[in-house]
Amino acid sequence: MAMVSEFLGQLTLSYGAEVEPKFPTVVPVRDFDPAKDAARIETAVKTKGVDEQTVIDILTRRSGEQRSEIAFEYERIAKKDLMTALKGALSGPLEALMLGLMKTTAQYDASELKASIKGLGTDEETLIEIVCSRNNKELEEIKKVYKEMFKKEVDKDVAGDTSGDFSKLLLALVQTKRDEPSNVVDYEKIDEDARSLYEAGVNRKGTDVNTWISIMAQRSIPHLQKVFERYKSYSPYDMKESIRKEVKGDLEKSFLTLVECFENRQLYFANRLSEAMKSKGAKEKVVTRIMVSRCEVDLMKIRTEFRKQHKRTLYQTIAEHTKGDYQKALLSLCGGDD
Repeated sequence: MAMVSEFLGQLTLSYGAEVEPKFPTVVPVRDFDPAKDAARIETAVKTKGVDEQTVIDILTRRSGEQRSEIAFEYERIAKKDLMTALKGALSGPLEALMLGLMKTTAQYDASELKASIKGLGTDEETLIEIVCSRNNKELEEIKKVYKEMFKKEVDKDVAGDTSGDFSKLLLALVQTKRDEPSNVVDYEKIDEDARSLYEAGVNRKGTDVNTWISIMAQRSIPHLQKVFERYKSYSPYDMKESIRKEVKGDLEKSFLTLVECFENRQLYFANRLSEAMKSKGAKEKVVTRIMVSRCEVDLMKIRTEFRKQHKRTLYQTIAEHTKGDYQKALLSLCGGDD
């Protein structure tokens, strides 16, 4: 029996080494005609009072590649840039959402990251969400695009705007030194890491944060999932409880985000959406960011997790907590009710 479970363990692990499957709610539309879409948008933004519905119908139901083709055609027809036209025609949260859709996922993440560290005061919440929830491949892409867009290195900007152990953790993650998943389950290493996490935290006075950072920023995700399981045999508290006991503030939030994403990334996003919509006057920035950045990645799966966890659908929740054209755009990105 042990051999069977060992074999099954290896199966699930080797699956992790491949490209993560996508679960998008926004997919390329068939019979796509970018010139026709561009002309319809041009008419919509020129209309007195702006025809927002047409803009929403087109841009939220086309893939990123298709939207960039529309932008190209738009410039040819209207002799001006589509982003500029949208800025002029739309406002408020709808404008932010539509402009977000005109960027690639990596460009959007990079600009959200830049906005979180630009100007007075850092928006730590956004910084934590992006850096701690994106996988190696996504972070690599963000770093590349960030440099192209802002002529600066992400790590330098992050270092300049954060301090202490919080800064150390973010920089360790941005360096994308995480191991790729392996086909071989290394039980000794799992045990050793679990014990190290325990001895660096709950088992001593004060916390050896560096040990926590190096394990959580460098080990593969399937490995860490097994480490957290093993950890329970050393510690009276699970990993999340230990984090809450050992560290505070942004560092605590970052470690918790990491562990939640290692365990179930789509559930993390589902909970973020639920939290953001609970507050009076939904935290539109958070809702927009997750819907825009995940609609071509895993929003379908986020929807499933949302329903399991919150006993109601994401679609119903959006319908209840948002309004107007912004609501229509979000519901369209959501791609249906479950």
